[in-house]
Order: sequence, then C-alpha cells, then structure tokens
Amino acid sequence: MKHRFISKRYWKDKSTPMGKVDELAKGFNDVINLSLGDPDLITEEIIINNAFQDALNGHTKYTDFRGDPELRQEIIKYYKEEYNMEILDEEVFVATSGCLAMYLALEAILDDGDEVILQAPFFTPYPQQVELARGIPVELATYEDEDFQINIDRLEGLINERTKALVINTPSNPTGSCLTLETMKKIAEIAKKHDLIVIADDIYTSFSYQHPFIPIAALEGMKERTIIINSFSKNFTMTGWRIGNIIAPEYIIQTIQMINENVVFTAPSISQRAAIHALQNRKNIQPPMIEEYRKRMFYAAERINAIPHMSVIYPPRGTFYLFVNIKETGLNSIDASDCILREAHVLTIPGIAFGECGEGYIRLACTVGIDTLKEAFDRLEKVSIFKK
Repeated sequence: MKHRFISKRYWKDKSTPMGKVDELAKGFNDVINLSLGDPDLITEEIIINNAFQDALNGHTKYTDFRGDPELRQEIIKYYKEEYNMEILDEEVFVATSGCLAMYLALEAILDDGDEVILQAPFFTPYPQQVELARGIPVELATYEDEDFQINIDRLEGLINERTKALVINTPSNPTGSCLTLETMKKIAEIAKKHDLIVIADDIYTSFSYQHPFIPIAALEGMKERTIIINSFSKNFTMTGWRIGNIIAPEYIIQTIQMINENVVFTAPSISQRAAIHALQNRKNIQPPMIEEYRKRMFYAAERINAIPHMSVIYPPRGTFYLFVNIKETGLNSIDASDCILREAHVLTIPGIAFGECGEGYIRLACTVGIDTLKEAFDRLEKVSIFKK
C-alpha cells in the first residue's frame, strides 16, 4: 500500500495467490479447505494437560534467553537418540515458531546483497524472509521428472561471489519430495567446496514415508556449516503453540540470541513446557498421527491419479501435501485453482505461489479426514477441466 506513513519497502503489493484464493473462498459456505497445512487433529491431551499443570505450578514467566534449559536438554537428547548426533547446549536456541527461527537465522548471517539459494518449489515466505534480512533470494528449480531432487550442476551454476547460503527443505513443502542421501551428500560437497552455509528447514521430519529422515547436519563435515530450523507445529500437531528451535554453531546462536532479545525477548514459557512433554512422549504420540496422515496421503494420491488431467507422484514420499500436476487442463495454476473453487467449492493453492517452477501445479493439504477427502474428490471429478 502506497502511503507517506508506510515504509517504501512495502509500497509494492507482495500479496500471494495463497492469500487471494483464501479471500475468494469466503464467498462460499460449504468450502472444503485443502489449502493450509493446519491439521484438523488437535494437540494430544497429555501435552495440553501437562503444560496446563506446569502453568499452575508457576511456569508463566520469562525463561532463559536461549530457552527453557529443560527443553534444550530434551532437544539434545532427541538428536542423540534419533540421529546419533552430538549437540552441545550452546548450540541450541528455542524460538517463537519455525518461521521466526528462519528469519533470525537469515538476519544473523546475511550482509546486504548476499544471495541465498532457495530449493524450489519453496515454502512461500522464504523469498520475503531473505529480503527482510536484506539478502537476495535466488530460485533453484527442481522438477517432477527429476523426482524434485536438487540437480547439482544447476545448483553450482547459481553460485557466485555473493552466494552465502542454501536453504533446503526435506521432506518438502509443497512437493512432498524427500532428498535422497546421495543428493544430500552431493549438496554437502558443494557447500564445502564453495564455503556455503546450509539452512536445513527440517519441519516435516516425522513424515518421511519411504526412508527414515536423515539430517544433512549429520553428514561428515556439515554440522559446522549447517543451521537446523525445527518446529513442533507439524511433527506434534502444535501449530498454535508457536514454538520451534534452532541448532547451529555457537557463534551463530549467540548472534541469534542478541537479535531475538530485541524482537520477542524469549519464547512463550507455556509453549516451551508443552514442547518438553511432546518430546518426552513422542513414541506414544507420533506413530498413530503419522499413520493417519499416511493413509490420507495414499488415498488422496490414488484418487488424484484416477481423475483425467490430474496426476501426482506415487507413492507419496513425505509431508501431508500433494503437488498435483494440472498441465493437461491447459490452464495456469491460478486459473485452475479458481475453477476448482468455483465449481467444486474445494480450496487449493496455485503452484505459482511456491516459485516459478511451481507453475502447472496445485497444492493439496491432506489435513482433513478421509471422509472429507472423499467428498472433495467426488466433487473434483465433476469439475469441467477434469472431464475427458
């Protein structure tokens, strides 16, 4: 919005197709929302009840600047048990959400004009987060016919003297793809060769259906040049608690702490207590949740591949998103998403919202039950662009 009291940085409209589709949806009273990654499931009772009890017991004050010490220890324990990684307490920071964690990391490492390569299709806030930290986002396209793996030659071709970092996201939002160990090893070689920092957005680590998740920081020589961004939102169905964490070399954590003290001071104490109970009870909490999403993903993918002019990689690789190819409709992603909304009252996200290489796709979030998914696909089968 252009106004003399608004910073000129924000005069240009940067609203996304995601926001515009959501506004259109308000015109219908029976919309099935497959757009946002906010699950229909709620946080497990054991987390809620224990966090509530902690609040009654006095955990309602500021915490340590780097986060509740007990939570930091649980995070360290988690990485040791799950990935056999040795993490020091000084390398852990608790943030008010994964989104803020990403911004804090970028703010800590970027000088004005530094370039950040973004694995694309990407989580929609990435480019503006880079720009907020005065960096320059650079899109690294990945493609369906390459299983959305990062092409190493394409990656190296984007690197120049101003390249500072590479952001990777596996399992990926929006494609659901998972980088193979072979791909990650090649990325590690490039990062070391060109002295890059890798920011690993490890938000969907529990939802890797084909192979166990492996952090790139666990590879030889990568811990010292990796910033891990994590969140409790998806792995523990805790989107509203707004709690995440960062694992990085101590000097980066110290800088992040200094920045954060001037942003939110400390993360919410009650949310940090909830995160403690989430980690402590994960072996009981996560398996049924993961299995539920697995069932939804496989059901939805099968339905998609049975509808003309729609297709998706099968079997699903990870997350609870499906990146659906709609190129055979002849429409761009915005028009296809609009047509689906108007004719089927099903809300999706145009692929262009996730970068230029996302054109020709729509993203579906399997964040509703199979009964609702069935209704959604029964409607989609009747949409004009999906008729033979």
